Amino acid sequence: MDVNSNRYTYLFSIIMVVIVAVLLSVAATVLKPFQDANMVLEKKSNILASIGLVSENPDSLFNSVIVEQLVIRSGEVIESEVSAFDLDMANAVKVPSNKRSVPLFVATYQDNTYYILPLRGKGLWGPIWGFISLQSDANTIYGASFNHLKETPGLGAEISTAIFQDQFPGKIIFSDSYDGIEVRKGDARTNQQVDGISGGTITSVGVQYMLEDCLIPYKAYLLKQVAESTVETHIETLADSSNTNHE
Repeated sequence: MDVNSNRYTYLFSIIMVVIVAVLLSVAATVLKPFQDANMVLEKKSNILASIGLVSENPDSLFNSVIVEQLVIRSGEVIESEVSAFDLDMANAVKVPSNKRSVPLFVATYQDNTYYILPLRGKGLWGPIWGFISLQSDANTIYGASFNHLKETPGLGAEISTAIFQDQFPGKIIFSDSYDGIEVRKGDARTNQQVDGISGGTITSVGVQYMLEDCLIPYKAYLLKQVAESTVETHIETLADSSNTNHE
């Protein structure tokens, strides 16, 4: 065959495209289990990071610290075909909040209980996500972490930095007048407000909307947990007092 002919050029190009496609397909198939395993470890690391834990072996630490993985819908724990860990928040947030199934992770560390909630929302240029952990009162933020796909560096991308995230611990998520955290333009004054990012207003507000939307499905369950815990504590206190008086 004439190597200088158009026929040869076309045939050679087709063969090379087929070979490259086959190699890429094989590589993707071989590497997928490793990629999936890395994604699982990254997710476990992010969940642990919301309560301030970092480990070189996140899998082991996750299994020892996370004592419950629940699926919540309409304020109740439900049986789900998909585990809490495997629930896809990108799909979950497309469902109305009153019908949405959401994952909840309960952690116990150094005799403290934490409720860890995954978040998913929209920034300026793409999705944003993260986790918040609540103290045992199920209303006070213990830790928060946010991330993004393609927000602007130095502006909206700052939601993934400590400067923004460190404002959240100690904030209250539920009150009589407002559910969530309000992101203000540099003048946060109350315990349900944080300062937004200068020049990253749309992404900052995206975090606010994400919190509002993602917290709603958990509210009834969390408030019920606090009420039950309060009753149990009161009963234990009365029992201890009664035992003391009898002695």
